[in-house]
Amino acid sequence: MTVVAYIIGFVLLFVGLGVSIALHELGHLFPAKRFGVRVGQYMIGFGPTLWSRRIGSTQYGFKALPLGGYISMAGMYPPSPKERAAAAAGSASGRAGGGFFATMVQDARVVNDETLIAGEETGVFYKLPVWKRVVIMLGGPIMNLLFAIVLFAILFSGIGVQTASTTVASLSACVIPADAGRTDCVASDPTAPAAAAGLLPGDTIVSIDGTAVTTFDEASSIIKASPGRTLTFVIDRGGNEMSIAVTPLLATRPVLDADGKAVLNPDGTPQTVDVGFVGISPQSTLVPQPIWAGPQAAFENVGAVAGIIWQLPVKVYDTAVTLITGGERDPNGPLSVVGAGIIAGEVAASDAPILNRVSGFLGLLASLNIALFVFNLIPLLPLDGGHIVVAVWDGIKRAWAKLFRRPPPRPVDATKLVPVTFVVVILLIGMGAILILADIINPLSILSP
Repeated sequence: MTVVAYIIGFVLLFVGLGVSIALHELGHLFPAKRFGVRVGQYMIGFGPTLWSRRIGSTQYGFKALPLGGYISMAGMYPPSPKERAAAAAGSASGRAGGGFFATMVQDARVVNDETLIAGEETGVFYKLPVWKRVVIMLGGPIMNLLFAIVLFAILFSGIGVQTASTTVASLSACVIPADAGRTDCVASDPTAPAAAAGLLPGDTIVSIDGTAVTTFDEASSIIKASPGRTLTFVIDRGGNEMSIAVTPLLATRPVLDADGKAVLNPDGTPQTVDVGFVGISPQSTLVPQPIWAGPQAAFENVGAVAGIIWQLPVKVYDTAVTLITGGERDPNGPLSVVGAGIIAGEVAASDAPILNRVSGFLGLLASLNIALFVFNLIPLLPLDGGHIVVAVWDGIKRAWAKLFRRPPPRPVDATKLVPVTFVVVILLIGMGAILILADIINPLSILSP
């Protein structure tokens, strides 16, 4: 692993994250401007502003902490009558009684009311029809989903998926029993049939007993089903076809799952099966997949990430336990951006061919965008899903009033949820801090055994 390649991978991940955040905010910005909402700021990051420029009525810029972004829209909340009356009369508003949370609610209303008064309540978010508010808030997550689909399409259809080919990469010298507990041959081990028959690395299997094979799985299925029966292999060696007779031996081999790991019996011993065996290992090659493979992978990832997000508090708690005890982390558990950067660095610094490393990086960035899509749909403020719930609830109230011929109700005042928002933010910060610490002290790694 080279340090320079590792750093490049780490930095590229954060550049990709910045692009993902920028696209997310553009997903909010485009429909907001299309629907006539005044957007004061479009910012990537939080904290002190590093650079900004005003174009039209919107200030565009970058801030010091690239851990998110936002657009500021006029009238995110409806005006509070008391504050508007006080402002119209030119009087200063006093602090609300009731303690810390009441003060937070009032501060949110004051900031919101100032933008409304300055703009005379034109081009404001809360006055839009419900469907337009939902479109604006969905725009950000949808952009992350679309970006992920594009990345997965490049990965699956443009580059391809690692697939075992019919070209021989290596040959076993002997047949070692599955329960031998060793990898070196001894005198009592029979010679592997493929090596004995004269197959060589680089040979490409064209057909077996008259059946054409185009994948290693097809060849392997015929071999496994034919122990003790002589098979005619037609191979391509350096552009010339030739036939070789190979007789698979009956061998006990471990049962592997879809990930290539041994399947265990209830008592913890590996499951085995008796199959035909010749002792060849295939070369892997990148095979482009159909164009729909990328979108399919994206939506499969949505389901997987949703399962993790649903259990996020429990999984973060489990991660905190491993942080204290030094135990092994769940390889399918949540990561912070630091953890994602570590994996990106390992991918970039690995010994794999460049296309494989590019594939690994694209897959990681695509998965990160799926996580942004799912996470932002959680129906809690300040996330996009929380604003969608507020807009939908406002629409339900209006539809109910219209159904029973009642006067239109006042807009839903989301500033009343500021205390809940505050608690959610604190929890998110806490969970993020735990994951960052875990990724520094007890990181997940693609190099782990």
